[in-house]
Amino acid sequence: MKPHLQIPARPPLLRGVRLITVFGLGLVRPAPGTFGSLPPVFLAWVLFLALPAASAPAAITITMLLVLVVFSLACIMQGDAAEAKFRAKDPSSVVADETAGQCIPLLFLPGAAFASPTLAAFTLVFAFLCFRAFDIIKPWPANQLQRLPGGWGILIDDLIAGLYAAVMVQVVARGMLG
Repeated sequence: MKPHLQIPARPPLLRGVRLITVFGLGLVRPAPGTFGSLPPVFLAWVLFLALPAASAPAAITITMLLVLVVFSLACIMQGDAAEAKFRAKDPSSVVADETAGQCIPLLFLPGAAFASPTLAAFTLVFAFLCFRAFDIIKPWPANQLQRLPGGWGILIDDLIAGLYAAVMVQVVARGMLG
């Protein structure tokens, strides 16, 4: 009788580790959260460059909504397994939460923010910097809600940071651009 090759089943985390580390960006040191925040900004910039100015804001909003949902679900569904794998509460290698949170200030940007490459670059960099600042500062209630268990605790503080950043971005973008 021939020996039978058995391929062990992969644990659930390994199926999603690429997604929760945002294809390895969470493993980059230092500042994995900063690297995890970059994909939405990069996607928005690519869409701005690739599309007519009139379509860019809507395309960016739709793309950010999709990215927000995908990476939020990854956090929620893989959060417990990620904390077990990395042996930490809200492990720094898990940056899907930063990717999801960074999408929020990029939603519903006014078309005037994309009137020129300079304005678009300013808007995207400002959104990135605001999100990173609020993610690091963790204003109320983010600082308390991050204590929630598993994926919700990993994700919620970044969504709140994204909301705070979105307010700042909207105020500045609409104030500067009318």
